[in-house]
Amino acid sequence: MTLNDYQKAAERTSGDLTSWDKVRNGCYGLNGEAGECIDILKKTEFQGHDFDPMKMVDELGDVLWYVAQLATGLGVTLEYVAQHNIDKLLARYPDGFDSEKSIHRKEYEQHENH
Repeated sequence: MTLNDYQKAAERTSGDLTSWDKVRNGCYGLNGEAGECIDILKKTEFQGHDFDPMKMVDELGDVLWYVAQLATGLGVTLEYVAQHNIDKLLARYPDGFDSEKSIHRKEYEQHENH
């Protein structure tokens, strides 16, 4: 399954929302599901639960559903989002991740100088 195939399949359960509602629902849901991911770690690290990778996979799937919802609301495909991110990272870190380049990123320096 490609990312775009997933996005189309996920849209089946999206409901009859406007594009703006999909943006809002995507953002709200993405944050809620990310919270559920961190809750799994909290329970493992501080409450004595065993870590169940499949529970995390379930939550990760929910995160992906909301990412697809948000992308659909924005009128872009998941494959476009993925490629855009890779292009951004390639421009930022052409030789791979570098902590010095991370600390001294242009967008950070622009904010610090204002």
